[in-house]
Amino acid sequence: MVARIGYGKSISRILNYNENKVKEHVADLILANQFACEADDLSFNSKLHRFENMTMNNARSKSNAIHISLNFDLGESIPVSTLQEISIEYMERIGFGEQPYLAYQHFDAAHPHIHIITTNIQEDGKRIDLHNIGRNQSETARKEIEEKYGLVKADSKKTALDWILKPAEINSAIYSKSETKRTISNIVGHVMHQYNFISLAEYNAALSCFNVQAERGQEGTVLYDKRGIIYSIVDKEGKKVGLPIKASSFFSKPTLKNLEAKFAANEGLRKDLKGKSKTIIAKILNSPNSISKEKFTQQLKISGIEPVFRQNAEGFIYGITYVNHKDKVVFNGSDLGKEYSAKSIVEMFAPEKSYSHDSGNKVGTLPANYPSEITHALDINGLEDILKSENTYDGLPSELKKKRKKKRNRPNL
Repeated sequence: MVARIGYGKSISRILNYNENKVKEHVADLILANQFACEADDLSFNSKLHRFENMTMNNARSKSNAIHISLNFDLGESIPVSTLQEISIEYMERIGFGEQPYLAYQHFDAAHPHIHIITTNIQEDGKRIDLHNIGRNQSETARKEIEEKYGLVKADSKKTALDWILKPAEINSAIYSKSETKRTISNIVGHVMHQYNFISLAEYNAALSCFNVQAERGQEGTVLYDKRGIIYSIVDKEGKKVGLPIKASSFFSKPTLKNLEAKFAANEGLRKDLKGKSKTIIAKILNSPNSISKEKFTQQLKISGIEPVFRQNAEGFIYGITYVNHKDKVVFNGSDLGKEYSAKSIVEMFAPEKSYSHDSGNKVGTLPANYPSEITHALDINGLEDILKSENTYDGLPSELKKKRKKKRNRPNL
């Protein structure tokens, strides 16, 4: 069992999210604790008013909405009655047994899971302390519940493998809008809250590992001018598949405003992780044997890092971003150091792989007026920043430059 605890400022938004899932027939309300009547007899307003009456006891507290998810192994089939017991025991063990809460069983993902809504404001107006609740109370409760109910343990090897987020399936995105939204929502929510990134390009690099793309649109468009973002499922070539979805329609609200706040917050949290990523990459680069792009990518993936190459339509690699899935952090190549930039990396590839007319492993820089519609889908709007950070354009790649002949001053005859 994996438990996740989130908190925010709007209990109504969390309630609406779960109630909409019920309307879409992908969730059921299975438990209501500390409410005046049974779960089936509660109206939306009675649920909301119960929570709002609690939060009014401490109007100064801004973050008072708690959203918990209890996630079980893919192979487990758990009866509703057992899910109800687990919900009650978990809430009691983390100190929320006397609080009003609602538990919903969701069916919108491959694994069994439930969502629980509550508030940390008590009847007397005091707040239940949330500091380290995930690391302390929740972890203890998780382990005890796993043992009691014979659940697959979260720290077992099997569960760790099952919990790897899988890329979006292209075919399902073509035929079903609801499936597309659900798939993108799961991936975007996971990447946004679990990964450390400080730019839209880095965010997109992480999303690309799961076949999803965030797009701001071209300058001058309504989408761009209104600071909007749309999300799409993309294929291996970066081409959009299915219908794009507005950022504001997702529960996690992955809007540009929220992403920019995330960029700023993440800036100071990644210094210690930079050295770890560099050590892993350097070890592979310092291998005594010649290395190709394929081998470099494969060896990095084994170590938990996925390199995302940015290249133009002719195959010139002009950028690289490293997505560290193990430490959940993303780094642009040049931010780690010159030796980790695209130009330096590709120059170390085996000669037959690094620069041939029939190979996709070419390296070069892009002219400033290069058509943006044929750039890689990972970085539709970040091309200018990439060129500034990793390459300074001075014409064609060095291998293709022609040396200019110096003019000689001829003596007047």
